[in-house]
Parts: sequence; structure tokens; C-alpha cells
Amino acid sequence: MAVTLEFEKKPKALLSLVDSWVMIKRSSTHIVRNTDQLLGTFFQPIMFLVLFAAVFGGAIEKALPPNVGYLNYLMAGIIVQTVAFGSTTTAIAICNDLQKGIVDRFRSLPMSNLAVLNGHVISDLLRNTISTVVMILTGLVIGFRTNASATDWLMIAGILLLFTFAFSWLAAIVGVIAKSVEAVQWLTFVIIFPLTFASSAFVPTDSMPSVLKAFAENQPITHVINAVRALILDTPIGNSGWLSVAWSIGILVVCVPIVSILFKHKSN
Repeated sequence: MAVTLEFEKKPKALLSLVDSWVMIKRSSTHIVRNTDQLLGTFFQPIMFLVLFAAVFGGAIEKALPPNVGYLNYLMAGIIVQTVAFGSTTTAIAICNDLQKGIVDRFRSLPMSNLAVLNGHVISDLLRNTISTVVMILTGLVIGFRTNASATDWLMIAGILLLFTFAFSWLAAIVGVIAKSVEAVQWLTFVIIFPLTFASSAFVPTDSMPSVLKAFAENQPITHVINAVRALILDTPIGNSGWLSVAWSIGILVVCVPIVSILFKHKSN
């Protein structure tokens, strides 16, 4: 009883942080122990980068501004595409927890209801950071060069971390509402595929039909890519910087309350 009273006296916010930290360690451990997930973290970004640069480089480079190689143009798009598709892991992990009953066990413990979500989202942030570093190192090996300063790289890191965090919460909604892992996979594909390919990731939007161009130029992934690309190439960032941040914050403001309510309802 004394232990229980001592536990109850601790601030609720502190207990939530401790619970979240435990779940973060749990989810991050899965990255190391799950060989398939670890290999995907390393090899998927390398495969995308090398293949896109080799297949599309010769054709698209002619449409780029002078002195901009396709690999340098492509890097920002591949990075953002990788972190967007990487958020699928968050959705799958949450769906797995709900389907396999582990959340029911957590519910019987005096722990924060959101700790499980926090653990998967922060773990996804770590996983995507590793993928991005691996991709940049691979790019440098095959010819990627950048004019970005140290300050520019800090800004790039901030934009990407915020976007990854926001997109992981969006993916968390899919993980909660989906009834199976298979459903998670096709739902996330339906959301992410059009956003990444109908963007400035691989080709300039000027070459697109008018309707597709209007969509591509006014959706979040394009703004994030344009902001990162401008910083990498040391070109004017324009409105893309604040628009990328605004989109990410907007996604967070909408998605976090929604997934919190859905998860609480689903786990009760």
C-alpha cells in the first residue's frame, strides 16, 4: 500500500514521461532485434537513390536548371519520400499491438494511455534519422555534392524531423483504424504514393499537366522537398521554408487529438 501511495503522489505529467520513455525503449529495441526491419532501414533508401539516379538521371537532367546535376536535385525528394514511407512502420506497429492484445495488458497497468503511441512515433523518428544518414552517405559515395553550410544542415534537420514527427502521427491514425496489417499497408500506400510521386520529388512540377501541377505545388510534401532542396543547393528558399513548417504543425494539430481519441476508444 505504501508503494502504491508513493506512486500516486508523483506528478501525472512525470509519470506520463516515464511511461513514454519505457515505450520508446521498447519500440527502439525492436529496430535492432528485428533483422528484416533493420535491413529495410539501411538498404531501402540506398536502393531508391541508386535506381532513381541511374534510371531517370539522363532523361530529366536536361530539364533542370544549368549546373544542377540530377543526383543533387533528386536527393531532397528521395529523403522526404523515404521518411514518408518509413512512417508506415509506425502504423504497422500500432496495428500489431492492438491486434495481438498487448495493449490490453498495458491497460491493466497504471500507465499513460498515450505512452504506446509516443513510443512508436519517437522510435519512427530514430529509424528515419538512421535511413536519412545512410542515404546521404551513399549519395556522397556516388557523386552527390552540396553547397549547404552548417546552418543550412541544421535547418534541414529541423524541417525533416518536424515533418517526420507529423507524418508519423498521421500514420498512427491508420494504424488505429485499420483492422489488419494488410489493411495498413494498402491504406498507407494509397495516402503516401500520390503525395510523393505527384510532387517535385523526381521531376520539376513545370512539366506536369495543369491540374496535376496545381495539386503538386499545393501539397505538404512538395513544400518540404523544395525547402530541403533549396538548402542543399544553396538557392533561394522562398515561401517553401515557412510553408513546410506550417504544414507539419497543421498535421500535428489535427492528427494528435484525433489519434488520441481513437486509440483511447479502441483500447477501452
